[in-house]
Amino acid sequence: MVVRGAPAIGATAAYGMAQAGLQGVDLKEAGDRLRKTRPTGNDLFYAIEYMRKARAAGDDLVVAADRYAQEDIDRCRKIGEHGAKLIRNGIRILTHCNAGALATVDYGTVMAPLRVAKEQGRRFFVYVDETRPRLQGSRLTAWELLQEGIDHAIITGGAAAAFLGRGEVDLVLVGADRIAANGDTANKIGTYGKAVVAKENRIPFYVAAPTSTIDFDLASGDKIPIEERSPQEVLHLDGHPIAPKESPARNPAFDVTPAKYITGIITEEGIVKPGELRSGAAKAPRKKTSAKKRR
Repeated sequence: MVVRGAPAIGATAAYGMAQAGLQGVDLKEAGDRLRKTRPTGNDLFYAIEYMRKARAAGDDLVVAADRYAQEDIDRCRKIGEHGAKLIRNGIRILTHCNAGALATVDYGTVMAPLRVAKEQGRRFFVYVDETRPRLQGSRLTAWELLQEGIDHAIITGGAAAAFLGRGEVDLVLVGADRIAANGDTANKIGTYGKAVVAKENRIPFYVAAPTSTIDFDLASGDKIPIEERSPQEVLHLDGHPIAPKESPARNPAFDVTPAKYITGIITEEGIVKPGELRSGAAKAPRKKTSAKKRR
């Protein structure tokens, strides 16, 4: 968790590959080592493949890493331009986890449409889901919204369904760590439940992510590897135990939201329906490495 957020992890991997090149480390060895760090997020694999191709083309790897980072900024900025069209005056938005500038190189994915809409003069309100156990919503998203002067309130993860059910939310915006070819989306644990409740209450549910997050080699979300982190994140809060020491815990970092619960996916190419990914409406370079090999 030193680096978190799929796009930020991708950019870090690009610079990691550049550093390996400068230090004379075999690039394949460096890539294989980096692939093992975060199995769920696709930007990691996208960036490694990007840098491998840069080396094959004879490019300077540091220049290539800089270019990758700038391209991430550009992708997020365009996500903001497209996504801002969904945000009208007076709308109430629910977010989950953090998908802002702190999770990317700049702008953010979910935060990008909010920033653009604010710049365009629209006023709206954001419910910030705290997102346990790491509390990225309350610690990070709330801070970013505060810097932008966007009205918001932090709510517990367990309260989100109540706000959705009472009609106090008009739009749900979440990020993604990996999107399968059919639109199934892996995101921070707790996303799936909010998508189900949103659909039950006829509330639009959008995923904001660059095409680097889309894994066209995976047919569906049931093949997305889900990282399970240390139980201590659940059993402790800020280093202090909050559960009986004899109690075990499970700590999956992500869940997968089936495409049928997703209204649309906001990419730098525009807003597409999950089923349109296969048709090429959102495009990304295909990778030779199979999902099976990544595991």
